[in-house]
Amino acid sequence: MRFARVGDPGDERPVVFRDGGWYDLRPVAPEIDPGFFAGGGVARARAALDAGELAPVEVAGRFGPPLTRPGAILCIGMNYAAHAAESGSAPPEVPILFFKHPNTLAGADDVVTIPRGSVKTDWEVELAVVVGSRASYLDSPADAAAHIAGYAVANDLSERTWQLDTSGGQWSKGKSAPGFTPLGPWIATPDELEAGDVRLRSWVNGEPRQDSRTSDLVFPVDELVWSLSQHLALEPGDVILTGTPQGVALSGRFPYLAPGDVVELEIDGLGRQRQEYVAWGGTVYTTEEGGIR
Repeated sequence: MRFARVGDPGDERPVVFRDGGWYDLRPVAPEIDPGFFAGGGVARARAALDAGELAPVEVAGRFGPPLTRPGAILCIGMNYAAHAAESGSAPPEVPILFFKHPNTLAGADDVVTIPRGSVKTDWEVELAVVVGSRASYLDSPADAAAHIAGYAVANDLSERTWQLDTSGGQWSKGKSAPGFTPLGPWIATPDELEAGDVRLRSWVNGEPRQDSRTSDLVFPVDELVWSLSQHLALEPGDVILTGTPQGVALSGRFPYLAPGDVVELEIDGLGRQRQEYVAWGGTVYTTEEGGIR
């Protein structure tokens, strides 16, 4: 199954995809949020589809963030060896954790406003993991799968000056501008793909940038979920960004993003994103809050 939220910012409706068609999810839940996952929403949606209780719908237009109001967006740094190398670092011996503000979530194709004063806005295609049930002190990585609701495409946008030069040693300042986590277009349940070995790619203005596979992760998904659970309690609806492969502007091989640029990202089985980048200055952006900045 695939779960999505479609419609204009602030007016999205939940839908589910199975067997070639989209269905209205509202008889099961009014929203795809932490409560949906905590309340067994995935299983209830499957049962409703099996029983023929959900009406088919036409899906067109904007895909919003496929879930809303996550408690946390947890991010893993330098989790591909080649990306660590292009960043000037050795592969980490333990997972590197930082956080993004939950209000950075945006739809897969929403316009992104380059932050005021930014000269180093960078793209990062990543596999996102959506937590389905509380995970705390898991005994082993083998226990992780039972706590994963699904997977999605994410762009872990970064402002590198704020992340590295003026961060005080903490990366989150360079990660948390409005609209800096385009997610989706949908969340796919684990049976939809083999998350341990899928291809992920990015392009800027049609030119290839990143091209790798999740089999190259330093710490694979199950190990990440297990490791995080030793230090914090993962809650339903939390989002884990698992790291980006080589091919970003930080490498020095490509220019940083500028107004007018178009970034596209894709993970096999999880869909494609396309974002236009615009300058700061009263531009409408479409995060979960919507509005004008």
